[in-house]
Amino acid sequence: MDGFEIGDRAVGPDESTYVIAEAGSNHNGDLEIAKELIDVAADAGADAVKFQTFRAEDMYVEDSGEVEYLDDDRSIYDIIESMEMPYEWIPTLHDYCYDRGVQFLSTPFDERSAAELEDYVPAWKVASYTSSHVPFLEHLAATDKPIVMSTGAHDLEEIAESVTALKEAGADELALLQCVAAYPTPLSEINVRVVETLREKFGVPAGLSDHTLDPVTAPSAAVALGASVVEKHFTLDKSMEGPDHEFALEPDELERMVSSIRDTESALGTGEKRVLDAEEELHDKARRAIHAVDDIDAGDPLTTDNVKVLRPGEREPGLEPKFYEEVVGSVAARDLRPGKGITWEDVDD
Repeated sequence: MDGFEIGDRAVGPDESTYVIAEAGSNHNGDLEIAKELIDVAADAGADAVKFQTFRAEDMYVEDSGEVEYLDDDRSIYDIIESMEMPYEWIPTLHDYCYDRGVQFLSTPFDERSAAELEDYVPAWKVASYTSSHVPFLEHLAATDKPIVMSTGAHDLEEIAESVTALKEAGADELALLQCVAAYPTPLSEINVRVVETLREKFGVPAGLSDHTLDPVTAPSAAVALGASVVEKHFTLDKSMEGPDHEFALEPDELERMVSSIRDTESALGTGEKRVLDAEEELHDKARRAIHAVDDIDAGDPLTTDNVKVLRPGEREPGLEPKFYEEVVGSVAARDLRPGKGITWEDVDD
């Protein structure tokens, strides 16, 4: 499986997890709030801040009705229209991200928005509901940018169709994210093991776009299962007006999430089993060895009463326990005192 680069950041199975702080539309139409969100993500240690770029007329039919999960009497069309991010913000947000040392991303939901973003984003993030929009996927693939695609509300067969379409259109730098399109997602439904399924089925880096309320559990579990990317919504304050604030992380929670991801990466290690420097003292003092436990004169038999397998502590250790049966029943070649680590030189053939 090959990784790829998003800007100057390597993404893949042998790299640290690429953390996307999903600001979405939680700017509430205020450029200063958008900048504050970038500050929060940068301070938390995220790799990228992602917004959403769309126009309601390119996303929903006009008479689209309401959505039950949102506590809002307006039609979904009107809600989406109120969340539109002005195109003129794009270069400003890009530059502000650059100044703060995080990458600028924004999910396009239509060709017009993609055209506005193309010169400013190092990769495309495809939303779950767009992942079966094959003509749009082909349009994005033609730009020769890496693609990170969420897979919520789609089954494996549908994902396979989209992956095939992307690859046939020239997208050879692709990552897939397990996602559950429920806001919030119950922890029991997040099904993090799909990260493994996506990676093994499609041979591409995989990760998690998480909508659970817990800032630590699902992201850390995904990293433990080999996630290359983790994405999660965040906000300045859950009580702010807007449909995406309530299930998003607040600044301290986002910082906890990034910290837990890095701690999990550190704990996973390399997979190489060896004696570590941190183990050296106890390697020498606590691993058992063969020791005399009584006064033994040269020529005396070595028995289970005067020789035992013990931890040496500060004493020089004797032979390893696997030689105990050979030592017992032999004869001491020299005088031995209690605590002496028995070596082959102490044993008379």
